[in-house]
Amino acid sequence: MLLVGFLFLVTCVLYFDSCSGNHETDKNIFHYNEQTGIASLDPAFAKNQSIMWAVHQLYNTLVEVDQDLNIVPSVAKRWEISGDRCAYTFHLRNDVFFHDDDAFENRKGRRLVAKDVEYSFRRIIDKRTASPGAWIFNSKMDPLNGFKAIDDSTFQIKLVRPYMPILGILSMQYCSIVPKEGIEKYGNDFRRHPVGTGPFRFVAWDEGQALVLKKNKNYFERDSAGKRLPYLDGIKVSFYDSKATEFLLFRQKQIDFINDIESSFKDEVLTKKGQLRKNWEGKIVLQTHPYLNIEYLGMLVDTTNPIVKNSPIRMKKIRQAINYGFDRKKMILYLRNSLGIPAESGFIPDGLPSFDSAKVKGYYYDPVKSKQLLKEAGFPDGNGLPVIKLLTIPNYSDLAGFIAKQLEEAGIPVQVEVVQKSLLLELTSNSRALFFRGSWIADYPDAENYLSVFYSKNPAPPNYTRYKNPEFDKLFERALTETNDSLRYELYREADQVMINDAPVVPLWYDEWIHFTQPGIKNFTINGLNLLELRKVYKSE
Repeated sequence: MLLVGFLFLVTCVLYFDSCSGNHETDKNIFHYNEQTGIASLDPAFAKNQSIMWAVHQLYNTLVEVDQDLNIVPSVAKRWEISGDRCAYTFHLRNDVFFHDDDAFENRKGRRLVAKDVEYSFRRIIDKRTASPGAWIFNSKMDPLNGFKAIDDSTFQIKLVRPYMPILGILSMQYCSIVPKEGIEKYGNDFRRHPVGTGPFRFVAWDEGQALVLKKNKNYFERDSAGKRLPYLDGIKVSFYDSKATEFLLFRQKQIDFINDIESSFKDEVLTKKGQLRKNWEGKIVLQTHPYLNIEYLGMLVDTTNPIVKNSPIRMKKIRQAINYGFDRKKMILYLRNSLGIPAESGFIPDGLPSFDSAKVKGYYYDPVKSKQLLKEAGFPDGNGLPVIKLLTIPNYSDLAGFIAKQLEEAGIPVQVEVVQKSLLLELTSNSRALFFRGSWIADYPDAENYLSVFYSKNPAPPNYTRYKNPEFDKLFERALTETNDSLRYELYREADQVMINDAPVVPLWYDEWIHFTQPGIKNFTINGLNLLELRKVYKSE
């Protein structure tokens, strides 16, 4: 009865504007499912996709990333960069208002000002907040004047040295702007009572059941015709924990969109070339797009670590032999229905402007070369080579099995061990996993985000392999201060090539995301960060 009452209340508030007779209907509500659940609606904790998708509907940032991965204005209408590239001055819009909420006087949302931006950024790095995003400003900001509200409409950040990816950092959901009144009123409960400026405002959240958001009628953005966004009346998120259930609900048109598809349905819906099968054409809409994510296998290469000293993967030629020892193209075709690009270049994925497979040469399937490298390492045909244990998670066990089988044929014995994701993260973070499955999703659209995984001064995370090469470090550091984009991209490629030659990782594929929507969903736009963008979405018959 409690659940029935809750759902009635949510339906009443969302669709009928507190039963006032505003006849909004379910037809203009966007429904999607979040299989993993949502841990928080506080942007200071937006550490994974499920939180970021919800936070993006509720809040705004100074700048944001557009469909083509360009940094464009949001709350900041323009900005200036000082000659030394250490000071960024942002000029804010004056028509951005926080959602109406009990946190404000007379429950009326007030105008966002520069002090709110300063407060939000200082809150991220405040140890009392314990934000997992505190790292984004580490060693970058001037310790005294890093964040400063000059007046109500002018905000400035100061860096200790030039850092070209800073605008990308500021587009992250961690940098969403929150009101001090909301934090003070709700305290730790702000995670489930968000107050933002975004296109949708919070209505209700029954954890494990549903999250409901309502159109913000005072939202500042308008379309090219001058019509106020968003077009949708609201969003409803369900929390079914089964991808199979999610797909069945999608088939029944109870869900408007799904991200990826349960593996048991993949062959039913898609051909091996990644296209819709004939019997699904016209019934659902398929979208694919390069996704700034790389799937890889990592190898611990810190020879001071006792578990590495006697492992064959301490040897570069063994790591290279592994890289040449299996067929990425066949793996993508048969196990991924051609969703993804075989990673035969470096660690920087396709979709970033600095990606160039002609300039960064990686590994491809060459069993002859793999055997030759084994021989040069002292293990002809793999004789005497001890078994190498590969740790993976359940979702990737079939891929790990495919790789292990092909490596065995090349003379490299691999034993696959499936563990839970939380355990694998613990083992890799503490440098206790020798050979492990990993992935790296971009936080912002800059190759620095990927190469930082191998910077020797970084701990684990992100440097899970404990890779260290002074030549790589030098190139990486030069790239961070290079103001010319073309030259910076070239430095990124040089660093990527140095690392990939050392082979601390086995790149598997550069990801592509796959979305299915109902035919009536219009204006569903996409970008390489796979951020759920609903401001301009509408539903047609």
